Amino acid sequence: MPANEGAADLLDDFEEGRIDPAQFPHRAHVQVSYELLERHAFPEALLHLARGLRRLAAAAGRPEVYHETITAAFLALIAERRLRAQYAGWDDFAVRNSDLFEKTLLAEYYEPAVLRSPLARETFILPKRV
Repeated sequence: MPANEGAADLLDDFEEGRIDPAQFPHRAHVQVSYELLERHAFPEALLHLARGLRRLAAAAGRPEVYHETITAAFLALIAERRLRAQYAGWDDFAVRNSDLFEKTLLAEYYEPAVLRSPLARETFILPKRV
């Protein structure tokens, strides 16, 4: 199997709603985001990612867990990292950006109360200026 065939299958399954929400850890979120950015410009990738994550949350019976700020912020970090360096593909990207697999990474950009807010769930909130 070619190196990115499994990634293409993951992305196809994600976009078609064939992912079991219980089998979709944070690492898979990051990989799907990376693969969407390989295929689409950022705004379009965000549309696909948000749609898929909302579908996953609904399939899990918990549509309220979808979080717009976390989704957009992580995708923005992944997009920026992809363009700041050259990578041989997903595996190389994953090794060189392992901090993206820490769900707490956004604490470097946001106060916890902001991410807990209903507003941050509903719409993207810019990180606090430093």
